[in-house]
Amino acid sequence: MLWSAQAMDVPAIARIAFTSEDRVREVIHNFNADGFDSLDPKYAGGRPPKFTLPQRQQIKKIALSRPQDHRLPFSTWSLSKLAEFLVAEGVVDDISHEGLRTLLREEGVSFQVIKTFKQSNDPDFEAKKNRILELYAIADGKAVPGKGDPTVIICMDEFGPLNLQPHPGKQWAPIAAGKGDSNEPRRRRRRATYTRPHGVRHLMAGYDLSTDRLYGHVVTRKGRTEFLAFMRYLRSLHPPEVRLGIVLDNFSPHLSTKKDRRVGEWAAANNVELAYTPTYSSWLNRIEAQFQALRYFALDGTDHASHREQASMIRRYIIWRNRNAHDRALRELVNRANVA
Repeated sequence: MLWSAQAMDVPAIARIAFTSEDRVREVIHNFNADGFDSLDPKYAGGRPPKFTLPQRQQIKKIALSRPQDHRLPFSTWSLSKLAEFLVAEGVVDDISHEGLRTLLREEGVSFQVIKTFKQSNDPDFEAKKNRILELYAIADGKAVPGKGDPTVIICMDEFGPLNLQPHPGKQWAPIAAGKGDSNEPRRRRRRATYTRPHGVRHLMAGYDLSTDRLYGHVVTRKGRTEFLAFMRYLRSLHPPEVRLGIVLDNFSPHLSTKKDRRVGEWAAANNVELAYTPTYSSWLNRIEAQFQALRYFALDGTDHASHREQASMIRRYIIWRNRNAHDRALRELVNRANVA
């Protein structure tokens, strides 16, 4: 507008403003009609969301499933096949391919290369998987807990065994040209280990989704007695009237057997629901991503002399992680490792 007031023509203004002549004329005409108000347009909020929250959840759930689970002869979903299936099942009336792509991106779903893992042969795979996803939806605030549903979700698993061994990792080191200078500091080396006579330890850990906090105890054994002791600790983190849902795998100490029913009896007596992952499906447990971060931040590149030193490192990492839960590098690593 200042250039126009100085009697410059439209082509000259377009050249120095790096824009089109039509855009220059539009701005001048708007100023002539509305004055200075045209320089501060009040844009509307835009079109309201087209799909409801239940629809978005159902679309995400179907996209994360396999076409074979719906008796379709496809190995994977394409955008066109997924859109056609959603319309055919009555999930939505209509959805474009680009709209579906955008919705899935907003829900944290992308088209990724399939990694190698064991195919679950659990006959109850779908039921167990869907129950765990329902619990995660409650924890994320995307679903309202129903009658009898837990309101606090905790993911539990064991990490280890923890050996006293040099762990591979990376470090900052000077760039060596050719053979390098013998007087310059050399890259740190890992020692070789031939025997490991000091035994192992195990980390029993719980990840509370309601508070985004990680808890852990380093133990010498991971039997049913130690498991129940750690479960009692997790139960003590919330009032007894709050129903807990604990996601865990099918490791034998986690189960009730004919000879030892302590786990099931404890859960029933302490207002706890145990949600077991299907066989060969530990990737459904969100604590696995936390273990990857623990390995990256606290163990990679270390060579501890004693189990006491290694356990201290792990405990100090857990304290740091709970104080810095929103650290950018930590969030990126966990989000990249999370599957469910």
